[in-house]
Amino acid sequence: MSDRRSVALSGKELVMQPDEIIVTKTDLSGKITYGNRTFFKFAGYTEKECIGVQHNIVRHPDMPRTVFKAAWDTIQDGREIFAYVNNRSKNGDFYWVLAHMTPSRDKSGNVVGYHSNRRAPDKAIIKNSIIPLYDHLLKIERSAASPKDGLDAAYTDLKNMLATKKQTFNEFTLSLGG
Repeated sequence: MSDRRSVALSGKELVMQPDEIIVTKTDLSGKITYGNRTFFKFAGYTEKECIGVQHNIVRHPDMPRTVFKAAWDTIQDGREIFAYVNNRSKNGDFYWVLAHMTPSRDKSGNVVGYHSNRRAPDKAIIKNSIIPLYDHLLKIERSAASPKDGLDAAYTDLKNMLATKKQTFNEFTLSLGG
């Protein structure tokens, strides 16, 4: 498989239709164990290229790591999370989704992996709320002395913004509508 970082961003947006749903499942470490046809269509990868590979294969470089930290902290704690995510296709195209991520449990209630459903987001929410917030978080992440310092600073900024609004990340995401 080619290194996704070597593929230039195309600037072309792929747009999900309201009746499309992207579904993936991962193991506890974030490696893909299942993807539906819609996932492979938007990702531009084959099933063979994805199964057993880290889900971040579709991470767009302009997506703040802070949002993924919030997501991982939440689902690893056994809770669901909603988040707007900008993904990258194999060919450098991009596509926005509203993701709903949940832990998958066995019959005994143990978390055995993660499940995510993604649907088409409201474009006005992306333009007016999400892009400005994510650009702000990225600026913080990229201006720090190290990637860890950047992630810590941006995550603190996000938590402070949520505290000011008296909302959790989920409450904030869902308050935007869409």
